[in-house]
Amino acid sequence: MVRTIVIAASLLLASTVAPVVANAEDAMKGMDHSMPAKSMPSDAGSKSPSSKAFLAANAKMHKAMAKPMTGDADVDFVRGMIAHHQGAIDMAKVELQYGKDEKLRKLAEDIIKAQEGEIAMMQQWLDAHGK
Repeated sequence: MVRTIVIAASLLLASTVAPVVANAEDAMKGMDHSMPAKSMPSDAGSKSPSSKAFLAANAKMHKAMAKPMTGDADVDFVRGMIAHHQGAIDMAKVELQYGKDEKLRKLAEDIIKAQEGEIAMMQQWLDAHGK
């Protein structure tokens, strides 16, 4: 726990002290936005239908989040969060399709309901602001 707090504090400090990248899109050019190699499963489980579905949902979310920045923090936040929330919904649907633990299935259902509502609110905000 202490290690987690120290790491989080270090990251927060680094993010506030580090220079701000003027154009996030340029900074991300040429980067592979799929899962990092370190976190890619290499065991037989990664070939299971559920693992393939989780990997597909993650790749779809990261692709949707890699939109060009507008320079408007509100718009960029909402667009990124819509993609992020949709990723959570897609992963929750994988849990419902393949998962067996009733508590986790209930959590997945709750995530879907909450995230769909938040996506609708954010989409309405974009529409209301002509974005």
